[in-house]
Amino acid sequence: MALVERVPETGPWAQLYGYSRAVAVGPLVVTSACTADVEARPHLKADAAGQAREAFRTALDAMVHAGAGVSDVVRSRLYVTDPAHADPVGRVHGEFFGVVKPTATVVIVNGLFHPGQLVAVELEAFRAWRDID
Repeated sequence: MALVERVPETGPWAQLYGYSRAVAVGPLVVTSACTADVEARPHLKADAAGQAREAFRTALDAMVHAGAGVSDVVRSRLYVTDPAHADPVGRVHGEFFGVVKPTATVVIVNGLFHPGQLVAVELEAFRAWRDID
């Protein structure tokens, strides 16, 4: 069993910048910031809730790949580019985590990497030691 497991990121920036989509260290699993692919899905450019859904799916897929699930998420960070996006993004957070209720922080940022991105999310999970292979 490796103490540190890395979930690779497949995008071009991961190789250039040297990062993983998620990393599991013992029972802790953390994701990099996840965003919507607004270049491939231009209809999401003005849709903060839609971007949040895609970002949460990306982050949760990485969590599952690392052996954690929705119920293991203990912390979320939501980065939005406009205070007006906090409510729709928060409601999407509730769709995914309303039963689990992890801690949550909303941060207003000046901008994200790609024009048109309105939302980025990060997740942290704690998986039981017995679930680690």
